[in-house]
Amino acid sequence: MHRNRWIIAVLIFTVLAIGLADIAVAKKKKADGKALYIELCKSCHLAGSDNGEYTPMTLIQDQWERFYDEKYEATHAEVLDPNHDNKPVTEVISEKDLEAIKKFTIKGAADSEHPMTCG
Repeated sequence: MHRNRWIIAVLIFTVLAIGLADIAVAKKKKADGKALYIELCKSCHLAGSDNGEYTPMTLIQDQWERFYDEKYEATHAEVLDPNHDNKPVTEVISEKDLEAIKKFTIKGAADSEHPMTCG
């Protein structure tokens, strides 16, 4: 009987340890700005889109900064995301994800060392 309790205790401890490790890894995992841009922005900003084609190298760094600081909220508050139950884009994209996208677009801007098109 004592042995069974010991085995159960070890199993419970192992499951808890694995669960906590998964949580720790998830918290440390940084948001990938490029992947988020592709997932959340690119589908509405393709070539020929009514919304305009935008890639990181469409604008220079100062223009991207100004967009996020002054225009993002106003231009995207009414935009609904069909991939996320038609919620407003400003609700779908968290502040953390928006910051990662912002860093990606600024890093790949037309006047950066490595302009990017985003695939």
